[in-house]
Amino acid sequence: MDTLLDRFCRYVKVETTAVEGAATYPSSASQKVLGKMLTEELRALRLPDVNMDEHGIVMATIPGNVSSAPTIAWCSHMDTSPEFTAANVKPIIRRNYDGKDIVLSGDPSRVIRVAETDGLAELKGKTLITTDGTTLLGADDKAGLAVIMTAAAHLIEHPELKHGPIRIIFTCDEEIGHGTDKLDLKKINATVAYTLDGEGEAGIENETFSADLAIVTITGRNIHPGFAQGRMVNSIRLAGQFVSRLPWHRLAPEMTSGRDGFLHPYVIDGGVPEVRIRILLRSFVTAELAEQAELLESIAATLRAEHPRAEIKIDVQKQYRNMIEALAKEPRAVNLAAEAVRRIGKEPRFQSIRGGTDGSRLSEMGLPTPNLSVGMHNFHSPLEFACLEQMETSVKVLVELAQLWGKEK
Repeated sequence: MDTLLDRFCRYVKVETTAVEGAATYPSSASQKVLGKMLTEELRALRLPDVNMDEHGIVMATIPGNVSSAPTIAWCSHMDTSPEFTAANVKPIIRRNYDGKDIVLSGDPSRVIRVAETDGLAELKGKTLITTDGTTLLGADDKAGLAVIMTAAAHLIEHPELKHGPIRIIFTCDEEIGHGTDKLDLKKINATVAYTLDGEGEAGIENETFSADLAIVTITGRNIHPGFAQGRMVNSIRLAGQFVSRLPWHRLAPEMTSGRDGFLHPYVIDGGVPEVRIRILLRSFVTAELAEQAELLESIAATLRAEHPRAEIKIDVQKQYRNMIEALAKEPRAVNLAAEAVRRIGKEPRFQSIRGGTDGSRLSEMGLPTPNLSVGMHNFHSPLEFACLEQMETSVKVLVELAQLWGKEK
């Protein structure tokens, strides 16, 4: 576990924030810095065909030691969310957690509260890793990286454990929806894959949102405000009106749960001449995304009628689709994961993700890819933390999963 902890803390200290709207892949050069570190560590394990390509994607293979077993893949992403800074992460290791609220020393106004954090009370006595409150931790998804690296090392150190070939894949830019853009399924050449990108312990996420991104561009007219009467069209005011007409009592993430979808405006940028609003469209039913887009268009049509000199455009971009249909075509992907969890004495928790992973797109592309827990909590927030024992559980699940697939044909 010390090796797992050392890996995790080493990885989170490398700043790898994804940059939304960047023209490059990866969107930030620092992702390649971490990629080079991981490449060196994989080579130190003496794995064959270790490679980081020109896009920053790292791949390697754990050779199989049984014949005819299918190839599987383990996948995690190197980038962290752009929603909060991940520069100069200072991981704080809290051994034998006392079960109380956790005040973060770098910003004491930030507190991980037991009453507000599902599952925290049950982690009393465990080892938690938090931030100091001034950054993300980056457990999403550096916990996944550490789990995969530790499981790979364990299999190499224990050749008596029988398994087929296992492809290791570390992607970039998952947090901005581009994690699989440069992946070639022919190079992966696997029957199934597993993303290690889930919260808590013993979770198997076999369904995700379907997702689109809407970019609303409002173009007005600017002029000196002293001479603006009858001439200025203020895009900022129109953007405020557009957002205020979105449903707030429904179809909003802060008002929904379970299998409810939503529209989520999360970025507004620009000025009087032009404003762009980025809105996430999310639903477990893919057809409902078109209905959400129609709702945005109806709001735009109303504003165009009220402000005929303004121009309002909506560009809807496909992001990912619900993985459940692809998983149904290869039921072993989920069934063997559940068996692996049971073999280590845990009961699998099946979950529908109110979000997405690289596995959403991989499943859509034809590689069934459920998502597994890696002990992360409160991700995308300075209140983020990870549980070492839950990460260790994830390592054990991967080792069992490798052996179960080693018995398949």
